[in-house]
Amino acid sequence: MAKITSVRGFRDILPDETPKWQGVEEKIRKTFSKFGVREIRIPVLEKTELFKRGIGEATDIVEKEMYTFLDRGNEYLTMRPEATASVIRAYIEHHIYEKDPVAKLFTIGPMFRRERPQKGRFRQFHQINVEFLGQEDPRIDAELMFMLMCLLREAGIDNLKLEINSLGCDTCRPAFREKIINFLKDREQDLCDDCRRRLLTNPLRIFDCKNESCREIIAEAPVVMDFICGQCSEHFGKVQEYLELLRIPFTVNTKMVRGLDYYTRTAFEVTTQSLGAQNAVTGGGRYDGLVQMLGGPDISGIGFAIGFDRLISMIPDEDTSYIDRPDIFIAALGDKAQCFAFSLCNTLRMAGVRTEMDFSNRGLKSQMKRSNKLDCLRTLIIGEKEMEEGIAQLRNMSDGTQEPVDINDAEGIIKRIQLS
Repeated sequence: MAKITSVRGFRDILPDETPKWQGVEEKIRKTFSKFGVREIRIPVLEKTELFKRGIGEATDIVEKEMYTFLDRGNEYLTMRPEATASVIRAYIEHHIYEKDPVAKLFTIGPMFRRERPQKGRFRQFHQINVEFLGQEDPRIDAELMFMLMCLLREAGIDNLKLEINSLGCDTCRPAFREKIINFLKDREQDLCDDCRRRLLTNPLRIFDCKNESCREIIAEAPVVMDFICGQCSEHFGKVQEYLELLRIPFTVNTKMVRGLDYYTRTAFEVTTQSLGAQNAVTGGGRYDGLVQMLGGPDISGIGFAIGFDRLISMIPDEDTSYIDRPDIFIAALGDKAQCFAFSLCNTLRMAGVRTEMDFSNRGLKSQMKRSNKLDCLRTLIIGEKEMEEGIAQLRNMSDGTQEPVDINDAEGIIKRIQLS
């Protein structure tokens, strides 16, 4: 019978990989805790209308990438392609803003887009999303970016570069949009098929096109910074001042846009030289009209998303801080020693010591090989002689040195493990 394999673009994260995932997530959660960012857990399935309205119908995500189906209740549902719209939906539905309009929220979990699978890109991918709601002050923009840079460095990513831009607001962006359309119409025949389609529906997305011909055209295009209103200009100036105050290096990239319709004012992207051409690590921006667009009050917001899969791939293999290994292996020889070791093994576990042993009652050489295979730091050797004398040998697996320990003194064993 033929074996069943995983769906194309979906993958398993195997036990050898999960320690790094868990370690990075732990560091992320610690960083969020310092900044008062609280977790919210959102459903995988949402009503399709949420993403059509929140993301924008003229985006690649909604037009081509969403997993959407008609369920038995004759309702269109979609597996979430991103998290911001879902977080905002929950923020509105549960009236979180009534208790306090200011909310700092994060979520970690799988997202789904039917893109072409390639290196580092999957149809089920994992994402970290952060949303700061209820404050329009430019200090919030700077604080969010400061937290993001701290988080990435804490995870072990270096050579980071922060790029920022202002996308204007509903007051000043229409004039820029019209200017861009007029500029591109004269060059429409040289645009790729996607950009020709976007020209009237979502022209700002052309700035984000990777096609070389489109990039050459857009290099000569007007920039939004030449059109932003006084309020947006003042806001952006303050954001830069506060980033400088926090000693976060940045560059202003006037060609940078974000791919979703809801972004306004501050937009940002973090890149690294470690990734080659596809150098973007994360990005985000302000979305002051999104809460109201989804049926809530007029409350501002700003956020970012990090692809967890991509983040993990950037951590060097030689980084040993994420290695998952037992603290001690008990090599027990003989029935009496095996029985004693079984009890001791679980006593140590309950005291917080990660302990392993072998139940096959094999010889010492085989059990030591097992300890090495598990990459154990120490091995406690207990045989018939050790049982009679009440003294076992605690071996350091890195240098081969041994020391005697009282097998009946579990607390003493624990202290030696913790000190060595």
